[in-house]
Amino acid sequence: MLRDVELAAEPAEVVASRLDPDWWRPAVASGERAGRSRPAWTRITERAVAAAVPPADVPTGSWPEAFAVPFGSFTALTRDLLESGIRQRVPGELAMAEPVAGTLTASLGSRLARLAVRTLMRELEQARARGRLAGASGRERFASFIRQQSAPAALAALFREYPVLARLLGTASQLTAEAGLELMDRFATDRAAIVAGLLGGHDPGPVVAVTPGLGDPHRQGRSVASVMFADGRTVIYKPRDLAAHRLLGDVTGWLNQRIPGCELRVPRVLVRPGYGWTEFVDHRPLRSGDATAFYQRTGALLAALYVLRATDIHCENLIARGDQPVLIDAEALFHPVLPARGAVAPDPAASALAASVHRVALLPYLDVSGHGLLDRSGMGGDRGQVRAGLTLEWEPPATDQAELVWQDTFFAGSANRPLADGDAAEPADYETAVLDGFRLGYTAIAGASESFATLIDSAADVETRVIIRPSGDYARLIDESTEPDLLRDARDRDKALDPQPATPAGHPLWRELARHELADLREGDIPLLTTRPGTRDIWTSAGQRLPGLLGQTGLSGALDVIGAMGEVDLRDQEWMISASLATRRPPAGHASYLPMPGPLTAIAAEPVRMLAAACGMADQIVARCMADPACAEGDRVNWICLQLVDGIRWMVLPMGASLTDGYLGVALFLAQLSALTGLTRYAELARRAVRPVARLLGALTGSPELLAAVGCGAGGLGGISYGLARTAVLLDDAELREWAELAVGVTAQAAAVTASPWWLTGSGGCLAAMCAVRAELESPAAEALAGECASRLTALAESTGGTCVTAGEPVPCGFAAGPAGVGWALTRFAGSTPGSRCFQAGQQAVRSAAEQVAAGSGWCTGAAGMLIARSCLGDFSAAGLRAAVRGLASAPVLRDLSLCHGELGVTDALAAVDAAIGPERATGGVPGQAGFRRRAGLILDAASRRTRYCGTPGAVETPGLLSGLAGIGYGLLRLGFPAQVPSVLLLEPAMSSHPSAGSPRVLRSCDA
Repeated sequence: MLRDVELAAEPAEVVASRLDPDWWRPAVASGERAGRSRPAWTRITERAVAAAVPPADVPTGSWPEAFAVPFGSFTALTRDLLESGIRQRVPGELAMAEPVAGTLTASLGSRLARLAVRTLMRELEQARARGRLAGASGRERFASFIRQQSAPAALAALFREYPVLARLLGTASQLTAEAGLELMDRFATDRAAIVAGLLGGHDPGPVVAVTPGLGDPHRQGRSVASVMFADGRTVIYKPRDLAAHRLLGDVTGWLNQRIPGCELRVPRVLVRPGYGWTEFVDHRPLRSGDATAFYQRTGALLAALYVLRATDIHCENLIARGDQPVLIDAEALFHPVLPARGAVAPDPAASALAASVHRVALLPYLDVSGHGLLDRSGMGGDRGQVRAGLTLEWEPPATDQAELVWQDTFFAGSANRPLADGDAAEPADYETAVLDGFRLGYTAIAGASESFATLIDSAADVETRVIIRPSGDYARLIDESTEPDLLRDARDRDKALDPQPATPAGHPLWRELARHELADLREGDIPLLTTRPGTRDIWTSAGQRLPGLLGQTGLSGALDVIGAMGEVDLRDQEWMISASLATRRPPAGHASYLPMPGPLTAIAAEPVRMLAAACGMADQIVARCMADPACAEGDRVNWICLQLVDGIRWMVLPMGASLTDGYLGVALFLAQLSALTGLTRYAELARRAVRPVARLLGALTGSPELLAAVGCGAGGLGGISYGLARTAVLLDDAELREWAELAVGVTAQAAAVTASPWWLTGSGGCLAAMCAVRAELESPAAEALAGECASRLTALAESTGGTCVTAGEPVPCGFAAGPAGVGWALTRFAGSTPGSRCFQAGQQAVRSAAEQVAAGSGWCTGAAGMLIARSCLGDFSAAGLRAAVRGLASAPVLRDLSLCHGELGVTDALAAVDAAIGPERATGGVPGQAGFRRRAGLILDAASRRTRYCGTPGAVETPGLLSGLAGIGYGLLRLGFPAQVPSVLLLEPAMSSHPSAGSPRVLRSCDA
């Protein structure tokens, strides 16, 4: 340890000339001041100041290299301490002290530079402004600054102004030395056991390199390190208890005995009190090109990790060694259920998601915290064009004019994916293999549950990690706390580091843990909290025990998982696997082209059959419903869905409130079904689903930033208003009517801050929604807001020639986002006054949209949506319109039955055009009632034959309205009962309230 290493004392008068005796006190936090002697980091800092020497040459290859130069004496001093300490503690034949010390400190300079870069940039700017830099060019002046700053007097002045920076640099150096010497002490003790247990008994020669920093720093700078011997072989050192890893080996051995050919393996391990050693596992390609065995084993491993309530199994914790997925880190087993942050009401779908296989993090997921937006899962870790976050750079480099900028970086990739001919096998292509392996592992555990429970019961006292916040969030706090203004006084930096402000008032767990998180962050560590599966206690990184903070022990949680295993749970977890893998499929956009396979039979499309098929959809939704009677919302329900989050990427998420892909759309379908069938169970579930809406509206009120993010369109508050109004009418619910009126007021606030004119996101959808709400509820507020939206859109269309975009922007193609939907909304609003500005602006927008090429045949971006918009032009005899109608009506039924871009969206569009054409059917070329009946029968046959027909990647079932089961069920109801079921795609009111919105003639003969 550094405190055991004697530092040669510098003459007191030399130190005094550099730094005042109490220079370091502002760097000590308030809680540390009382009763504390002079900290150890001050000795390293003062020695480093005294030993500082300006360089002859200044490296300029990168800013970490250049800005490490002024602190070279810190690195040199640390290296010398390590070298001398290793010589004293480890015999020369066991370790080569000089190269080992060099590798232990190889990255220290860059770390010190990152801590100081913002401060040095400010100093550079001030030195330039004061004319203190010598040189004829920017590079020469930069080199002048680095030389000046490397002098002892300049370092002393820097630390007098920024004593907290001195603490950070001194502490980093101190902890590097302490952790390195501790590692070498332990190695000297354990070498014989390492050689015998991990290296096959063959002497590897002395240690020649130790590379720390292979994981986050915890417990005063300790991190995972690789230890390389003279013969090239390597072992891994882990400065934490490895009993959990040994347990994982026992679990995989248990599975291997029960699953023929499974042969799961984990690295060999040498467990020591509080630390341990593991074999090094290298990345190896597949022996053959088939990755099926790898992904079957991955599925079996996933089953075990699910039961063990593991988490944090990300790409860096798994190594693909041929056809073996080797888990090299398993510190977060038996992870406890943590309380919800803040005062937000519990969401049963969020709770179910957190308790599912998704929690393990082995399945694909998008990480949006601290690492940019990429898949860091155990099956992810893609290399190349995947944004990994932002990195700090300087522009222009190595000049006195340099400024710090953030630049995109790309993930370098991990070793977790099996390689075939140099290419990483895509896990989504092996869905069947993953599911097969998962079933084998799941049924093995469920079939011998008592034996498995006995096995894991032995882990009651094993140390496991509790992860309460992503490491990236902590790292960001540490990085942001190096702003110069925070480095003068520790109290200022503590305020910036404190995680509590980011944690709203809520469960006392978060308040209790925040001060311990802060203590770790203060020293540059990623906070580490642990527990034991048999207790409800948490231990801090300093070893302090915090009793009773957890609501349940980790072991009882795992036993609960075993107790719940069965066909229903297996089905739910298999859906989660399929949905998660689907998120990795290449995005196809909002376009469906594939026809339904096999010959279809036009079943007689009686309404009763349509109703029965819709009830089948509803029953699937009911079966996937998540409920939690104990939550603060009473008996709230919700669903887990597969949701498109940014127009490109899909994620597995709890449903939000939206009409288009949230629980309000599901509730509307169930309410409509209840109104047609009289079945109260659907109505009651709809009421339970929408209960959180009032709380949401209250949270959005008066918050411009949130309102702008949600938007006023059909996919935002406009759609919410429409959904509440329709559901209120269908259920005859006075409270929902009040909520709908409240939603109109909040939508008006959103419309004031929403820039988008489009149907889904902006004023176009808001206009249509308010027209419907006005018709449903006779709402003056909705009528007024509709008028405001119409005026705004009319002016926009007139000023842009109908494109509704600002100069230089591309015109979006489609009804959901583009001038087509805007034009349709305007013409519908002005339907009774076709000569008005509003009507003419709408037609202008439609003509602008008609010039674009549709993507696919669907409603959202395809030909069906464009056909609806073109019907507003009134030229039903146009050859192009007739051809478009005939083309859609005669095309094969799509495999995708969804409303958004699938078959039922096409059919809805044909019905809308038929209603608009009216008596001019003969000139319009619509196929007539027989054609509608036949197509409805084909859809009914398709729905009865297939189990996957949603508008999602891989057609995985999801409950939502636009892409999922609720929308397909609603579309079937509309086919069977057009007079009672208005088009939700067009945000129509009930036809009895708004006869011009749709025609009851469509498929009328099906009522017979």
